[in-house]
Amino acid sequence: MHLFFSVGEPSGDQHTAHLIEEIRKRNPDVSFSAFGGPEMQSAGCHLEVRLTDYAVMGIFNVLPLIFKFIQLLRQAGQYLETHRPDAVILVDFPGFNWWVARKAKALGIPVFYYLPPQLWAWAPWRIRRVRKHVDYVLSGLKFEKAWYESRGVKVDYIGHPFFDEVASKELDSTILSELNQSTKKVGILPGSRTSEVTRNFPFILQIVNQLSDQLPPGVTFPVACYREAHLELCAKFIQEAKLSHLPIQLYLKKTSEIIESADCCLMVSGSVSLELLARKTPAVVIYRSHWGMYFMAHLLITCKYMSLPNLIADRELMPEFPSVGSPVKDVAKITTILGDWIRTPLSLERARHKLSSLYDETVIPGASAQAAEAILNKLETPSQQKSAA
Repeated sequence: MHLFFSVGEPSGDQHTAHLIEEIRKRNPDVSFSAFGGPEMQSAGCHLEVRLTDYAVMGIFNVLPLIFKFIQLLRQAGQYLETHRPDAVILVDFPGFNWWVARKAKALGIPVFYYLPPQLWAWAPWRIRRVRKHVDYVLSGLKFEKAWYESRGVKVDYIGHPFFDEVASKELDSTILSELNQSTKKVGILPGSRTSEVTRNFPFILQIVNQLSDQLPPGVTFPVACYREAHLELCAKFIQEAKLSHLPIQLYLKKTSEIIESADCCLMVSGSVSLELLARKTPAVVIYRSHWGMYFMAHLLITCKYMSLPNLIADRELMPEFPSVGSPVKDVAKITTILGDWIRTPLSLERARHKLSSLYDETVIPGASAQAAEAILNKLETPSQQKSAA
């Protein structure tokens, strides 16, 4: 059996790597190929294209890459025609993956969408594409199942792999010891895309600068950089803003350690909010954008929250600040919230308790294993299932 993945997001790369491992446990004869990322490659998947290098968000960021995406789509179509995998498994990245799904269906190849895009939030009318080009949806959010079923889509709720990954991840004890030398910490999560870091980190520095002035000595601000290039970019912004005196430490690929050890976090909106929920770490959510993107979001996005914990709870557990134009008012509000959490243990504990309650109510274990079972059960013949057992 040959499975082909199309994965464009760094978080999806991680989730898919775990899925590949779970599928291989159940059927060692399955082969894997992908337009994906390095985590999948490390898990034994043959990488045709490193698609995660092109992870961007918003039409204004996509436009400069449009011809590259067209070239990649042609390459994906040629690969599917030549190799005819037994199934195509898409993970998020809808702008690209709709076209991969269309090509696969035209070739008669079954299509799974693992952790689908949040259509219910920003584009419910695109459900037509799911019905037409996707055979099965594997949903990581409980309320999504009813939403898809009511619209005629075959869907399984398998839980979200983020929670399993958090529970099983072995943290770096050396880094934890280093971080815990500070009595109070505000973790900084500037995003996993270069465009997010570029747009948000100067805004973050304004907040850190004000907080550092207001809080007692000893509070530190560890920054979780996803890539080496992001660490260099953050260092450049700090130097240009003449803020090297601030108690900021830059860490590479230590997001989990920073979330685990931080009293609270300031984060750019993204799926990492699920790890904050899993580790019960309160956070303020920001997303800095330009006016064009801001107005398009207000026209297209139908939900009222950015972060997944808020969406799941349908209330604001994590304060959110989509920011455009002058940041002065947002900087003041965010500084007030984070300052209150650091200075007032009871306020911080209340925020932590809200996350803990939501986690207990909504999280189910074993998402990657359940996704692997669902895919193999739909693809394998009874004789194959018997021999694999």
